[in-house]
Amino acid sequence: MNDPDVLIVGAGLAGLVAAHELAKAGRRVLLLDQENRGNLGGQAFWSLGGLFMVDTPEQRRLGVKDSYDLALHDWLGTAAFDRDREDHWPRQWAHAFVRFATDEFRDYVHDLGLRITPVVGWAERGDGRAAGHGNSVPRFHLTWGTGPEVVRIFAEPVLAAEQRGLVAFEFRHRVDELIVEDGAVVGVRGTVLEPSEAERGAPSSRVVFGDFELRAPAVVVTSGGIGANHELVRKNWPADRLGPAPDTMITGVPAHVDGRMLEITEGAGGNIVNRDRMWHYVEGIVNWDPIWPDHAIRIIPGPSSMWLDATGRRLPAPCFPGFDTLRSLREILGTGYDYSWFVLNQTIIEKEFALSGSEQNPDITGKDIKLTLKTRVGKGAAGPIEAFKEHGVDFVVRDNLRELVDGMNAIGRGPALELAQVERELTARDREVGNKYSKDLQLMAIANARAYIGDRVSRVVKPHRLLDPAHGPLIAVRLNILTRKTLGGLETNLDSQVIRPDGSVFPGLYAAGEVAGFGGGGVHGYNALEGTFLGGCIFSGRAAGRALARD
Repeated sequence: MNDPDVLIVGAGLAGLVAAHELAKAGRRVLLLDQENRGNLGGQAFWSLGGLFMVDTPEQRRLGVKDSYDLALHDWLGTAAFDRDREDHWPRQWAHAFVRFATDEFRDYVHDLGLRITPVVGWAERGDGRAAGHGNSVPRFHLTWGTGPEVVRIFAEPVLAAEQRGLVAFEFRHRVDELIVEDGAVVGVRGTVLEPSEAERGAPSSRVVFGDFELRAPAVVVTSGGIGANHELVRKNWPADRLGPAPDTMITGVPAHVDGRMLEITEGAGGNIVNRDRMWHYVEGIVNWDPIWPDHAIRIIPGPSSMWLDATGRRLPAPCFPGFDTLRSLREILGTGYDYSWFVLNQTIIEKEFALSGSEQNPDITGKDIKLTLKTRVGKGAAGPIEAFKEHGVDFVVRDNLRELVDGMNAIGRGPALELAQVERELTARDREVGNKYSKDLQLMAIANARAYIGDRVSRVVKPHRLLDPAHGPLIAVRLNILTRKTLGGLETNLDSQVIRPDGSVFPGLYAAGEVAGFGGGGVHGYNALEGTFLGGCIFSGRAAGRALARD
């Protein structure tokens, strides 16, 4: 393409959304990406496809009363913004995104062909305080088709615009420099990498094939975060807040999520804020059939598993499965070890375990209603979960507690667990199941979850004794730290224009998606409500595209 109106660096979800909005307005767009065409959509393709939406028909049908005010209260309590300079734009993005999630989000994606499953999930249930972190109500809307479907609804119109000559792609083009002239960004320079036939998500060659220079009136950076770059994760790790960086980390994103464009953009004069804010899961398991190096899958747990630290002690309330990710991370690392354990049984794993990732949910990803009903409602665990139970290096399955603890010790990276300690924790919990009420906060949380029909029917088992042989066998899962999201990033205003360190707009330069902290340089603040990462890519990419189309 000669003389494009806009260059977009990164053909992931945010880049596709921006290109879609620009093409609708008749603008000429050139997208650059260091990977091949098979990686179109980037990290979003591998996601479960959960979307944070507010006061939807799906919620109302399930009796969930939600509103903009309640959602904003939850968001601000979760974000805990406390930095005058660095949180200036994130605060404004937070208000704008929650308004979008309430008034426009569902219609915007529905009109593009996206459909949502009928049961709304309840993620990040919180820290136990009404004014603190967490979702007061279920808001996790699962896409029918998961991540590939979220990518499809934007990729298809962009590819159609490619056929019309409004959009062009340059794959295997790695940007190494932003061209700045007279204080404005006017293009990019970089390296052409040799052609690659690598499978989607797999590492690709970095052999240099040539170089390039491209110019346009505006450049949009949508290159993603730092999750696959463990060196950069450790460099930015907030040890004072989360504890020491773990020695062992497994990777929840493809190898190309390297964070290169953050340093490149900062070097050109863009401002990075909140770089110490990040989101890593504590329920990571090693993929027995990996696609990228250290490929990790996250368990999305229901609330019933017992959570023990590496020494065999129960994590303190409210560190229950699915409640407060970063607080649980802090508690785990505070033990001096970088892993923990779920202890459960067959009854719990069959109903309460789900796995993140489009490839781990073939029923919903493939839009197969019969398979979905069989998997989600029928007896037995889903096929991918049973495969991990059989092949996963983090799983221990035994018929009695003594053998279970022996198996846990065989794969632990820390102290040997004592049978008496583990038995004491499980027995104390089981003793509380004898009545419909309890002083155990986790059992109280389970009762609260089962009051929601979506959880009671498809997600949360009836309380029972974990050590009851009728619910066996016993299962233990070693949980590792899984790298995932960058919550800080390039500072941007509500038009996705990049801000300079002095607070002024950087002419010609825009940013959207994870590289911009999903908006403003950190719309989530210190924490997140889940379903907000894809939504942040969509909202910030849309803002960039519409601003450029307008201006």
